[in-house]
Amino acid sequence: MLNDMMPGTEEQLQKEITAAYIGFDPTASSLHIGNLATIMLLKHFQLCGHKPYALIGGATGMVGDPSGKAAERAFLSEETLRHNESCIKKQLEKFLDFDGSENSAEIVNNYDWFKGIGFLEFLREAGKYITVNYMSAKDSVKKRLETGISFTEFSYQLLQGYDFYWLYRHKNVRLQMGGSDQWGNITTGTELIRRKESNNDETSEHRAFALTTPLVTKADGTKFGKSESGNVWLDASMTSPFQFYQFWINCADADCPRLLRVFTLYSKEEIETFEQQHAEAPHLRIMQKALAKDVTIRVHSPYDYDMAIAASEVLYGKGTLETLQGMDEATFTSVFEGVPQTVIARAELENCATVADLLSTVTQNEIYPSKSEARRAIQGNAVGINKTKIADGNAKPYFQLLQNKYLLVSKGKKNHLIVIQ
Repeated sequence: MLNDMMPGTEEQLQKEITAAYIGFDPTASSLHIGNLATIMLLKHFQLCGHKPYALIGGATGMVGDPSGKAAERAFLSEETLRHNESCIKKQLEKFLDFDGSENSAEIVNNYDWFKGIGFLEFLREAGKYITVNYMSAKDSVKKRLETGISFTEFSYQLLQGYDFYWLYRHKNVRLQMGGSDQWGNITTGTELIRRKESNNDETSEHRAFALTTPLVTKADGTKFGKSESGNVWLDASMTSPFQFYQFWINCADADCPRLLRVFTLYSKEEIETFEQQHAEAPHLRIMQKALAKDVTIRVHSPYDYDMAIAASEVLYGKGTLETLQGMDEATFTSVFEGVPQTVIARAELENCATVADLLSTVTQNEIYPSKSEARRAIQGNAVGINKTKIADGNAKPYFQLLQNKYLLVSKGKKNHLIVIQ
């Protein structure tokens, strides 16, 4: 998980309990798995006995970080930012220990110190210590100078640098961590601290440090962390636990050794055992299952993990009626997202004299265009309703509704959902 660090960082961490922070801008109401990599950096930091700070960028979120961006992003309203801050704070509290101990985690918001600073005061406090030449040399700025960068985004590194200075002065934070794309912003902070606190005296004890983790990429070098539908969010309402679990279970074999080390809390010995077992029987997908289990339980819950397992069994044809009945509605609808649906009234269902009537008439010919075709499929053992094989097309269509309103019709391996209203 180590990409780069300033000289002296390791010695500082071995010398004493050290406070460090990572910043999270509230540009959405949820963090995503790209953020999870740096959250894990804070988690490991705390497990090693140090004190982690998570900084929510209530002020810097109003500006926008140009790092890794090809164009300036749209501003969010203050009301939206405050809502996002609240949501992100709740998420962070799930990963770090806020137990009141010596290295208990803390959450801070840079809006708290920036809201009282005027523009002229900020120029005196920060602007005079960092040259335009120094700021322009940063990769995040250099790449944008050709296409254009606003003064707002250009000044972002100065704002982030002042965050580090404020935390250094008021919280004794000696280290800032982040993804490798943040190296320029982080070192601006160390430089601001050095110049303000040391008056350029290189022998001074006023030292601040920087440490970055590699950006997580796939084995082929492409960006990691997005599914076909976009970001994989930590909020269950934005990426369901089932979809979240499926993302990890579908990771490529070549990616799993690194992902296990970055995103899970398994020991070195456990991970090496998973790798060995996987090499002996790749078809069992042991690494993927271990990865998906650890991350799904910590981001969501053991219950959500169990639901995701049950849903996966349904999706791949192994589920039973009991499995379907045991799923909550959120998981159920997540599993069958994209499956063709037909909505009918309860009275229509009650008017169907046989299962063949139900399959041919009620579904408006979307499954079987005629009763005879429905009966032939039933005779060929190709029809199931609610994971139960239908043996007699003339049987009465009495089925226990799933979630009190669904019937799941399976034509071979294809599913069709009847929604009863």
